[in-house]
Amino acid sequence: MNFTRVRAVLFDLDGTLYRQAPLRALMALELAVLPLYRPFGARLEWRALQAFRHAQERLRGAVDALPPGTQLELAAADSGLPVARVRTAVDEWIMSRPLKYLPLCRATGLGALLGTLDRAGLRAGVLSDYPADTKLKALGLADRFSPVLCSTDPEIAAFKPSPRGYLRACEIWRLEPVEVLFVGDRAEVDAAGAAAAGMPCAIVGPGRSGSETAGYRTFRSLERLSRVLDNR
Repeated sequence: MNFTRVRAVLFDLDGTLYRQAPLRALMALELAVLPLYRPFGARLEWRALQAFRHAQERLRGAVDALPPGTQLELAAADSGLPVARVRTAVDEWIMSRPLKYLPLCRATGLGALLGTLDRAGLRAGVLSDYPADTKLKALGLADRFSPVLCSTDPEIAAFKPSPRGYLRACEIWRLEPVEVLFVGDRAEVDAAGAAAAGMPCAIVGPGRSGSETAGYRTFRSLERLSRVLDNR
């Protein structure tokens, strides 16, 4: 697989533009000490967050567009908590609290890769399963990507690996899928969605072999991907 036809790059966010492992460790530490100052609410917070994450994975196989709030409603049903209680926990622990740590977890080589895209005249966008604007701002990347898409946007309403978000980016850019490279960190989600959309894909992360596998290419780091795009 070569990237000679690529005219734009669509990025996953979580685990791709920032390192997820250190962020999870920092958030796990905050959750571990939560009972010290919220002794009666900590267990409910844990239950709500676990149910919300499990709900997203259960909904990944959905074929039809998901009505707004489906994930919250499913998480509430699974956890036995009110939707408002789950929403509050998600807003605090998934949307807000991690923001302060994101600058520390920014992916190594991201600046070099974005510089490569600029020199090559390649457009850059984001497709995330979570709202991305505040995270991009925390990473110092506000206004760096266009479009910035979320799987819960009304025009998409489907989590990856549904091709709907990928194709929405192509529609906005007025490009064919073969002209858009998707960059992510999860082959079973990111690469599967790219394949369903007819889009080339690069999966980046430690331990990757740097080879071509089952319709996508793997890279150990964003620096390695940057070199390939710089020499395409």
